[in-house]
Amino acid sequence: MNFTQQVFELINMRSFSNLWYWIALAVLWSTSSHWVLGVPYDLVQRARRQGGEAAEDVADLVRINARRYLYIMRVSGLWISAFAGFALTMLAMMGFLYGNEFSQAVFLLLAPLTLVGLWTLRTAYSYEQRNPSGERLYWLLRWHRLGIQMMGILSILITAMWGMWQNFTIGVLGG
Repeated sequence: MNFTQQVFELINMRSFSNLWYWIALAVLWSTSSHWVLGVPYDLVQRARRQGGEAAEDVADLVRINARRYLYIMRVSGLWISAFAGFALTMLAMMGFLYGNEFSQAVFLLLAPLTLVGLWTLRTAYSYEQRNPSGERLYWLLRWHRLGIQMMGILSILITAMWGMWQNFTIGVLGG
């Protein structure tokens, strides 16, 4: 067995039967639901319980990140949308039309993240319009996190069902 065969056997491009893919999926959604508008959620909870400096930190971070996200959207949102649409369309076509499992796996990771990005922009816009503080800000961040968690649960469910279907159809050993 040569070196390249060993490397590809270790990496295994059959995504849905690969443990690393499922670890990456779990880490992706865990991280996505932990960082709410660029603020770690444990800081939000601490600010809600203790107030003071933690509350100021949360308010500052949300203000900075919301403005940053909206600025990026206003300056280059059209280009980002076009590129993301192109990339997702190509992944979907290569994956589901031509049967490329790696493209299916990447699509099932990135498509829901696009929805998370849109949800984040919506929350940032809502923050800009209402400029909440204190308990209303924590409610907004909690609602945002709950939405991301719901998207994550649905995404993991769909990915798991599709991955099991692929593994049953193709077979565990790729035959």
